[in-house]
Amino acid sequence: MKKSIYFTMMLIASLLVFASCNQKPVKTIADLKDGIKGETTASAKYAAFAQKAREEGNDTIAKLFDAASRAEAIHAANHTKVLEKLGEKMESFTPEYEVKTTAENLQAAIEGETYEETTMYPQFIKDAEAEKVPDAVKSFTWAMDTEKKHEAFYSSSLAALQSGDESVLPADYEVCPVCGNTYAADKVDERCAFCQTPRDKFEKI
Repeated sequence: MKKSIYFTMMLIASLLVFASCNQKPVKTIADLKDGIKGETTASAKYAAFAQKAREEGNDTIAKLFDAASRAEAIHAANHTKVLEKLGEKMESFTPEYEVKTTAENLQAAIEGETYEETTMYPQFIKDAEAEKVPDAVKSFTWAMDTEKKHEAFYSSSLAALQSGDESVLPADYEVCPVCGNTYAADKVDERCAFCQTPRDKFEKI
């Protein structure tokens, strides 16, 4: 009788250990889905902002929106790969955003990137580290570091627009296809500073 109780307790303990080892990273999965939605929406929104900028004669700023749109699409794709590796699928959704004047669009972009780099992604990274999902940590970090650069580009562009001198802005951009890192074309590393992808693989915008 004692042996039976002992083996039952051992079986229960083993099942509990197995369950804990195979528990899905709930927070990280939710964060990945939120990240995919946010990055996909940003990609579509920035493409629309680029079109608006061209309509208003701000071609240089349109190039920045084009580059950022591509970078956000790369972030969304990276998050999706991690999510699917965890055995999950992203639900379908329709991106929602509003297009205003280029000045207003730049301000909205600054606010969005600031939120992502200071609040959203730092929390996502903490969640992924706590739940031991290194692929998610990497994907979130690449996105966060890129958003910091985007915010700086947008701030410079808004200042240039307000001063009436877009000539001080980069004429072209290059985007790393692996992590989305975005460079002004005249200041590009030979290897991506975030993921070490060689420059000859970069996408020219």
